[in-house]
Amino acid sequence: MSPSDTILDAVAADTAAPPGRDPNTAPADGTAAPAGGRRFRGGNKGPVWRRPAEVTVVRLRLTPDPAARYRLERLFDAGWQLQRALKGDARARAIAYRSDCRSRIPGQAAARRRELGLSREGLERAAYRHLDASGHLKHHLSKAVAMHLADQVWTGLERHLFPDKSGRRHGLPKAGTWQGFTRLPGRARSHTIARKWETFRLHGTLAGHLTAHTAPGLLPAITPQQAAALPPGTTVLAQRRTMPTPSAPRAGGKDSGRGLWWDHAGPLVVVYAGGPAGARGDLVLPVRLPQGSAQWPHLLHVLGDPAAWHKVDLVRRAAPAEPGGWAYEAHLMVLTHPYIPASTMTRRAIAPTDRRGGVDANVSNLAAVSFPTPPSASPATARVCGVRPADPDNASPGTGPPPIAAGTAVVSSKVTLPEAEQVRLVRQEHKRRRRQRALERSRRAANTTQYEPGKRQRERDRRRQAAGLPPKQVPVPAGPRVARADGKPRRSPRSDTLSRTYRRLRARLAAADQRAAQSRATRARQTAAQIVAVHGPHLVIEDCRITGWFRLWGRACARFTPGMLTAALQDECAKTGGQLLRASTVTTALSQHCLCGRRVPKPLGVRVHECRVEDGGCGLTGDRDLTAAALAAFVHFTDPGDPSTARVDYTSSRRALGAGGPGLPGALTESTAPLPTPRPGKAGTGTGTAAAAHHPERRLDARWRAWWRAASARPTRTSTVPTPDEPPPPPPTGRAMVTPDRHRPRTRLPDRSPTHDPSGRP
Repeated sequence: MSPSDTILDAVAADTAAPPGRDPNTAPADGTAAPAGGRRFRGGNKGPVWRRPAEVTVVRLRLTPDPAARYRLERLFDAGWQLQRALKGDARARAIAYRSDCRSRIPGQAAARRRELGLSREGLERAAYRHLDASGHLKHHLSKAVAMHLADQVWTGLERHLFPDKSGRRHGLPKAGTWQGFTRLPGRARSHTIARKWETFRLHGTLAGHLTAHTAPGLLPAITPQQAAALPPGTTVLAQRRTMPTPSAPRAGGKDSGRGLWWDHAGPLVVVYAGGPAGARGDLVLPVRLPQGSAQWPHLLHVLGDPAAWHKVDLVRRAAPAEPGGWAYEAHLMVLTHPYIPASTMTRRAIAPTDRRGGVDANVSNLAAVSFPTPPSASPATARVCGVRPADPDNASPGTGPPPIAAGTAVVSSKVTLPEAEQVRLVRQEHKRRRRQRALERSRRAANTTQYEPGKRQRERDRRRQAAGLPPKQVPVPAGPRVARADGKPRRSPRSDTLSRTYRRLRARLAAADQRAAQSRATRARQTAAQIVAVHGPHLVIEDCRITGWFRLWGRACARFTPGMLTAALQDECAKTGGQLLRASTVTTALSQHCLCGRRVPKPLGVRVHECRVEDGGCGLTGDRDLTAAALAAFVHFTDPGDPSTARVDYTSSRRALGAGGPGLPGALTESTAPLPTPRPGKAGTGTGTAAAAHHPERRLDARWRAWWRAASARPTRTSTVPTPDEPPPPPPTGRAMVTPDRHRPRTRLPDRSPTHDPSGRP
């Protein structure tokens, strides 16, 4: 049985009598049948319980005391040993199955798999045998946990035995690493039988947790609903770093003196009964909730109804600051729809759905321009922006969007990274590079025989040998790894000796990378939400290959993350009721055309669109990215799912250009609806102009800017090839400006330190 499968405690049965059955037999409630009729056992005649389609998972932080933490570590250690043994069995059985000629005969393959135990039930029985054969595993693991671990192994083995739709198979299951074993799956509770919840159980209530840990200054009898209504920034809970372990309530009668966690209504705890041979009692892990009032609407949504709690998995993640280097969490699956804040629902409800817009994503900026759609939109407009026309009978399909009246609002926004944020990202990259160098030094110092001396070290040894001096001992060799004649290392790096310092530094680097990735994802979601709130959910963007951008401008792309922004924008448009359509650059070439329909070729270094009158143009001048975004709003699709069917309706764009009034040229020059931007390093806070280059609270003087440019050029190896959002250096007199080619040789900046102190000290 898979750990994700729901435990069904009722057997499917129809309440109506089947054909051929006497209607005077026993009823579905299990009462006795009349005399002379057949008898049927009752109790399982109701409909089968089904898990709802919408579920959500909440992460609960566990704060065990030292004794409970030690038991938790031993529990993960036992689970890792059992899973490694099961993967070894699965690998040996799969090799035996593949080497047998009967496995290729359709009629005998299934029988051979049953003989070898290549099934879910076979691996579960193997897990039970391993558990019974080892004396120490039964002190920590129960048979339910062993069954769930076997189910996980079978999931990987099934992908190897049976091909997918494309005919591909996965490789043989591998044992994996100790650091990669991070989850102990639990078993789902029963929603038809009370007090039936195996493996890991969550006891307590949200109200009991709030009563036991109420912050000073609040009412003693405050309820979770009142805590959720408090203003943001209010501290609701006062919890210690290591939460106290509550005791199970006492029961009366024959169970007097023994604690029953089923009656516990106090603080939230995760309880595990332990292995069948364990003598330490229940493993109780206190839960630590967020203390701010802004989190309580979410907590009330997922923890307010204990009847919706479904399954608990124990998860660990690397945390260098925690004792032992691991932080433990309980992932609770709740049978309810995911939580959506009220502010998000309000923002999506009032998003302008009567606008059509275009987006132009670049290496380090994103431009969006939208036009209003009249109520009597034609079917062509409906194909562009997804708005249903008000009167489809009177609309002409081939006319395209109707003309825009003079004075209507044309909104434009351009999102860039402020200079202070760029400085913060550069410093973050420098810190990451220092950590990587420290990791490399630690590995080399622990495995000196696997590396050759560096060039300078060899030159020093040559000089000392010529002078008659003994060779100097090299604690950290700086040369390449010792390799064979074909260039492959003599010993695999996975066999190196890793010190505790190396593991600690690696965990810190992984934690920093996780924080940086979470910050980028948060910034992308917030930016996408702001764009949809201003320009609506019906947008068109060019279908570009961002992987090609990374080959030319990898550092700039990694800082601005245009791919992540595009994905977040697509998700936000879908949730708001619209769609982000992708247009092929071959059939549209938005950046090479004007709104009047004239082709205006521009290399990447030219960031200003100029349709000159003397060359037969309309005289429109504006920002290149904003002009391309405005032209994307007039793209039509024969098939919205196929980017190659995109075509630009230049008739409609010329009408909009003529009816746009004085507001259109201004919207194509700068942002008319700037988006709020977060403060450097703090996603989601602060306001400002998205297209501004400076932050109001952190002004950078000329010395800091010069130092940042010189410092960022060293690790990034900045070349003279301009990025799409930066103007190239002015060409010498008499030389024409050409499009940058990534195949031509580039000029690298010298790797030198700044000649002055950025702090201004002598």
